[in-house]
Amino acid sequence: MTTTKSALEGIRVIDMSRVFAAPVGAQILGDLGADVIKIERPGVGDDGRGYGFSWIPGKDGVETRHSSFFTVSNRNKRSITLNHAKPEGQQVLRDLVKTADVLIENYKVGDLKRFGLDYESLRALNPGLIYCSVTGFGQTGPMAALPGYDGLFQATGGMMAVTGIPDGQPGAGPLKTGPSLVDFVTGHNTALAILGALMHRNRTGEGQYIDIALLDSSVAMVSHIMQDYLISGNAPPRLGNGGNGGGPADLIHCADGIIYLTAGTDEHWRRLTVLMEQPELNEDPRFDSNLKRGKSNRAELMEIINAWSRRFPTTEVQAMLDGAGIPAARYNELADVWEDPQVQHRGLRATTPHAWAESGSVDLIASPLAKMSESPATIRMPPPMLGEHTDAILAELGYDDAQVAALREARVI
Repeated sequence: MTTTKSALEGIRVIDMSRVFAAPVGAQILGDLGADVIKIERPGVGDDGRGYGFSWIPGKDGVETRHSSFFTVSNRNKRSITLNHAKPEGQQVLRDLVKTADVLIENYKVGDLKRFGLDYESLRALNPGLIYCSVTGFGQTGPMAALPGYDGLFQATGGMMAVTGIPDGQPGAGPLKTGPSLVDFVTGHNTALAILGALMHRNRTGEGQYIDIALLDSSVAMVSHIMQDYLISGNAPPRLGNGGNGGGPADLIHCADGIIYLTAGTDEHWRRLTVLMEQPELNEDPRFDSNLKRGKSNRAELMEIINAWSRRFPTTEVQAMLDGAGIPAARYNELADVWEDPQVQHRGLRATTPHAWAESGSVDLIASPLAKMSESPATIRMPPPMLGEHTDAILAELGYDDAQVAALREARVI
């Protein structure tokens, strides 16, 4: 627990989303202090509880149903199970909406309208409501009704077109990134849009509807590479591990490991030639411009640099590069990340008490927003057990024990 002031203290969020992208957005709001109430299906819960390869072991044989997907995107939330297909469940949701500032959902386009839970219906109950829909393709257009997941949009939005081993080399071709980056960035865009809507409401008193699409995020994520195409009309080649803003920028191999080097400015390149004791390379016509070093003569240059770096162990190469002020970082396997002294200094491994976990705690990834001086993001509670807070939330809405029992008997909760 913490007594630190929270940026979103007093804001209530109804999280009707599942799997990953939208839950990440709701979690960011929770990290910033909002009271996030997660709506889950009775007996089943968020589909994301079953995604991923690992689950948190439960205490005394209890099945936590905390998969890696669910655990990384659902802390700082309270869980209530609710069947919104039943009229009684719809009424509970309406009662919640009257107390809420934000509602996030990622159902198929138009699905919640069948139950009177669409934006137009709910804003009649709460004109200040900010209602955010997160879908694959957006609310309108020829593909709006289609389902969509992260990999589809890495393929559709251009990310795979610029990610992968260069053409002509073994294994060349489009490549999906390891993490679900489109989902993750869409979650951040969701939170950002909601924060903007809250600012707008503070000025005007008006709620609003927000349409967030994974497709939109995926195209935007291609960023300066897509802008390069829009300027030139030419699609930049896939560069594997090579940087696309200048060169040399790539993995270099040492005697006992790997380092990522970025010497993309003319000054960094000059310093590198001095460090390698080959200052003549700075004036070499093959490498005398960023374009030549990063694109046309990249492969030849990387062979020269690797011939130098292979003579020394990783720690020595890193020390030399650091000493010369040349940006570089050791390549880490996942286990190595948590041994990195800067990662440890920043407190990026956040061990959090968890009453139902076998170990009594769970290791989480700290929020990147945790270093705000006055209202930092915090972890106040672990991801919830399915329906863990149902009775408490209903009591807050004024439901008595008999009403709660009746809802449970009718399998609404």
